[in-house]
Amino acid sequence: MRKPPATSVTLVFLSTSVNAVRFQGVSKSYAIYDAPGDRLKELLSPLRRKHHTDFLALDDVSFAVERGETFCIVGENGSGKSTLLQIVAGILQPTAGAVEVGGRVSALLELGAGFNPEFTGRDNVYLNGSILGLTTRQIDQRYQDIEAFAEIGDFINQPVKTYSSGMVVRLAFAVAINVDPEILLVDEALAVGDIYFRQRCMRKVHELRSRGITILFVSHAVSDVKAIGDRALWLDHGRVVDLGEPDRVIARYLAAMVEKDSAYLLHKATAKEQHPRTGRMQAPEVIETIPNIDHRYGDGRAKVIGIGVFDERGRPLHLLTPATRILVRISVRATEDVPMPIAGFMLRNQLGMDFSGTNTAREGYELPPLYAGDVCTVDFYIDLPELYPASFSFSPAIADGTLAGYTMCDWIDNAITLQMSRAEAEIYGYLHLPCRVEVNARVRGEADPAPLLEKRLG
Repeated sequence: MRKPPATSVTLVFLSTSVNAVRFQGVSKSYAIYDAPGDRLKELLSPLRRKHHTDFLALDDVSFAVERGETFCIVGENGSGKSTLLQIVAGILQPTAGAVEVGGRVSALLELGAGFNPEFTGRDNVYLNGSILGLTTRQIDQRYQDIEAFAEIGDFINQPVKTYSSGMVVRLAFAVAINVDPEILLVDEALAVGDIYFRQRCMRKVHELRSRGITILFVSHAVSDVKAIGDRALWLDHGRVVDLGEPDRVIARYLAAMVEKDSAYLLHKATAKEQHPRTGRMQAPEVIETIPNIDHRYGDGRAKVIGIGVFDERGRPLHLLTPATRILVRISVRATEDVPMPIAGFMLRNQLGMDFSGTNTAREGYELPPLYAGDVCTVDFYIDLPELYPASFSFSPAIADGTLAGYTMCDWIDNAITLQMSRAEAEIYGYLHLPCRVEVNARVRGEADPAPLLEKRLG
């Protein structure tokens, strides 16, 4: 673990600052003690001997948020997002670095933060408003708007301790947006609300954006980030990984999360190998014919030993017929252990274009781990569309991993090729899309679903 930076802190709260928020080399360190008594030992030690380890929640973070900008922060749980917002709100002080905050800050952070559970909702509205610097008269002028937005009815006059979590966040958000903030901080609290209230909150956020309010928004809902964010900051273990345009940052963040999930699944599957099953997997029916091999590659830990194309009754096909169901059978043999096998194939046209393809993972079927010597046969039942008459080849494959990240064990280019027969009707382009024709019909409206249902039933 890195050594915490030397203490050097500057906190500035200026409404005249060029930026609404500015962090320069900000770090936040917490002392972690193994036992409660270690804190006292450290305090009484004549040599100030260290009895704790330092945990850096934020590590040398620098960025600037312009006035009127919606600045989104993403990252895993524990990456330092909430700590960053709490420093902006003035709840926490950084261990090192300089922080500038320019303007009145309204924060919706931890659920119910700033509320006295013994007070009624109404009392908490006035309490929070006064903390934010509003006079009683100013709160009186805003109270009706706060009550109307919260929509908690008579509970506004009941103690907050009787509220559900959803009611708490409704009242907290209503207060936060109605105290004329210059900077609004929103942590993941909105995730607690129901869909109806979340939609209202997001509309309000868009309204605040249009009014030039600076917003710092923390959320795991990447769709919200991409919808409202002007820029996004990605934090990981307290450090800045990326900062910039939301689409680019979110794409990198999601890719990293998928890769991490794939690594976890692979580790989980590998752990199962410590308790392997007894006996070898042997498919009851195995195909061991590969008509053609144009090119073959992979690490060889598993091999495709056969592929065939059949009709629904298992009879080999020599000609494909449009709008029929076919069976693509692939048999594989493991030469080494394959913890997360994926079997599939690619369908190519006569031009070599990858026309379509699928695999077990894509279809939601999780194959069991394959151990050295196992033989497995996978059947894919495919409903062929009406395709133009041409030749199509099937390229089978076996891989190890997930859709997001895998290692190819064996791939065979164009293992079997079949001709598509001519359809009864003309095919314009590559394929015919399923279509229904209506003439002089009335398009269904939202308030008139019944006629369409009757047509379908008829």
